[in-house]
Amino acid sequence: MKYFLASLILSSVVGVGEVAVHLTLRHAHPDEVPIGNLSGRWHVKFNLSGVGEKNLVFDAQAKGSGSFLLLDTAPDGKSVTDPQPAVWSQTTNDRVNFAGEVELPLGTCCREIGTLILKGKFTSSNTISGKAIFVASSVDEENYTGFRSTLGSFTATRIPAKD
Repeated sequence: MKYFLASLILSSVVGVGEVAVHLTLRHAHPDEVPIGNLSGRWHVKFNLSGVGEKNLVFDAQAKGSGSFLLLDTAPDGKSVTDPQPAVWSQTTNDRVNFAGEVELPLGTCCREIGTLILKGKFTSSNTISGKAIFVASSVDEENYTGFRSTLGSFTATRIPAKD
């Protein structure tokens, strides 16, 4: 029992010491990338299987609202003229999520409306990268979710504010 109590006290002291060292080291590096501020405009490049690389501008506004301006997803690879509503959230560990309804080309003949979900992490204060998921609004009974979905990746780069 004495050894158990002694080892419990020793492990508690070591654990507290490790936390103190971690906190000290974290504050000792002022150049460490802080949790990013998502507010502002972002150029997003996303690549989905079967769709290819596409671009949009994400405008993150206050309280989780925003918009997507699709740059090359209209017919003939043109820009969509009106921004589409989007939403965003910022979670722990520098992670962010943003999503909106979009219409994307599928191959060379078809188009599909669905929800584009971007889930990523700040890699610097001006860059985010992560996974892209497109969930189509059409039913796919062979898919376990009941909807056709496509996976891919994305990178977002902050667009500097004009003075």
